Amino acid sequence: MRWRSVVLGLVVLRLGLHALLWLLSGLAPGLGLRFPWALPPPSRWLGRAEAESGFAPTAGRCWGPHWAALRGRNGGGGEYEQRYSGAFPGPLRAQLRDAARGMFAFGYDGYMHHAFPHDELDPIHCRGRGPDRRDPSNLNINDVLGNYSLTLIDALDTLAVMGNSSEFQKAVKLVIDTVSFDKDSTVQVFEATIRILGSLLSAHIIITDTKQPFGDMAIKDYDNELLHMARDLAVRLLPAFENTKTGIPYPRVNLKNGVPPDSNNETCTAGAGSLLVEFGMLSRLLGDSTFEWVARRAVKALWNLRSNDTGLLGNVVNIQTGHWVGKQSGLGAGSDSFYEYLLKSYILFGEKEDLEMFNDAYRSIQNHLRRGREACNEGEGDPPLYVNVNMFNGQLMNTWIDSLQAFFPGLQVLKGDVEDAICLHAFYYAIWKRYGALPERYNWQLQAPDVPFYPLRPELVESTYLLYQATKNPFYLHVGMDILESLEKYTKAKCGYATLHHVVEKSKEDRMESFFLSETCKYLYLLFDEENPVHKSGNKYLFTTEGHIVSVDKRFRDSVWQDIFPEEEEKNAPKLKPNEVKAVNLSSNCNRVPDERRYLLPLKSIYMRQIDQMVGLI
Repeated sequence: MRWRSVVLGLVVLRLGLHALLWLLSGLAPGLGLRFPWALPPPSRWLGRAEAESGFAPTAGRCWGPHWAALRGRNGGGGEYEQRYSGAFPGPLRAQLRDAARGMFAFGYDGYMHHAFPHDELDPIHCRGRGPDRRDPSNLNINDVLGNYSLTLIDALDTLAVMGNSSEFQKAVKLVIDTVSFDKDSTVQVFEATIRILGSLLSAHIIITDTKQPFGDMAIKDYDNELLHMARDLAVRLLPAFENTKTGIPYPRVNLKNGVPPDSNNETCTAGAGSLLVEFGMLSRLLGDSTFEWVARRAVKALWNLRSNDTGLLGNVVNIQTGHWVGKQSGLGAGSDSFYEYLLKSYILFGEKEDLEMFNDAYRSIQNHLRRGREACNEGEGDPPLYVNVNMFNGQLMNTWIDSLQAFFPGLQVLKGDVEDAICLHAFYYAIWKRYGALPERYNWQLQAPDVPFYPLRPELVESTYLLYQATKNPFYLHVGMDILESLEKYTKAKCGYATLHHVVEKSKEDRMESFFLSETCKYLYLLFDEENPVHKSGNKYLFTTEGHIVSVDKRFRDSVWQDIFPEEEEKNAPKLKPNEVKAVNLSSNCNRVPDERRYLLPLKSIYMRQIDQMVGLI
């Protein structure tokens, strides 16, 4: 009988521990105890319907990932509706906002304590990382890291968006006092532009905004130092645009010595054609047309090389001959931000030709890259999917897509094609549900990763945030919660957050790229922060491709480059006023998401299940 007493005692002890943990998690805020991922019991934050639906926290973790439940069941569409529809509890949303802010703070503090002034943090070994001087061919590192405190600069406007004025002011002063671009570093023009130049301009705009919507972000005795630093960097990048027969820039430049003698004459479309937002802002803030002119010339040169038959562009071009070395046309790596910046340049600067190019490109994409049924949320056939094709004939080139393509639903939101954005987003979310991350390349035919690493990319979070802003559908808050949990569960390391080396095995690489702080954490935070000045200040904001925030206002509406191309002035005369951007830029497709669907699934449950089956989730 003794063994029965022992077993009974263990059972009673276990029940007692569970009750104690439950009590402490509920009392933690009042007692000052810290349980960063503990949620109060369902009855405190969730209504009875939500608690009974299976949404409530499960034993052993604060909330169970939805994909784990879905993979193990064979239920019908009702399960999706129970799990995702209905109002999202306000207190839960507030805790997720704080969790996103805590995620950023942990990564930022880890970088400042263990890595600064180096470019990046190695979060596993708690040390800094800079350019790979021993191996100049290590472009994965050297294209990005320029020995200029990259992560600190890239994170500046995230500090402001989160309302941390003291740290923002401290970080700005640190950048002004310690960072120099007079470095013997060979960097990729595109990466230096979107990560460094864009962040300096964003922080400058925040500091000099007379309205100060994010709190007191002004810097005492600030004398436009960040703007001057941005100009200094841009001047060091200008040699990339010289001695090129097409006007398309060299992909890399040495910040001290210009274009290296052995420089590659081949560049990708996104890298050469996604400089216009940052260079254009700099030109218009300085009143100097040089920077916008070279960037706009590169865009036009690429545009003129598109296929006469399909209207598509390839992904790699020779800057001297204009010959397409890479004939793949897609929405992912090598092409993505080219399309993004055609539309965003129009929104920011109001140049009509940018919108015309975007609309033409979008039509070609729909005609040649899109596969599947015509409508997202009705009809028969396969789910819509955008594939990689030959730019000259539109024939399928491979059966994989990459994680960068997950930005496209967000771009479709800006275009106004919300319904199609809903479908494509659901496809990428299904992949995330399966692995708890997005593999760099996913083979949709084999239902398996082709390239299995995940470097903490933000694209799915970005599209989730923009779709929520467009629809206000709580489904996207559930998606954000899943992403937040996955990042915390699989990528958190000793001093920060680490790249997943393999999304299936969940092994880690010792690297935290700067865009994790500038984009991933920022979009998660904004998704859950309904009262953020981005949403409530009355200002209109645009996010660069690196997630840097800039206000859409009259300062950027005055062209400074017609003195170089005067014949363009009349053609581009019709410009949008800042308060007209939304109405003109968004098509009537937005009206296809009626108000009565706000608390329903954005995609019918039968189609959600179809997409889950498509990626091997069920």
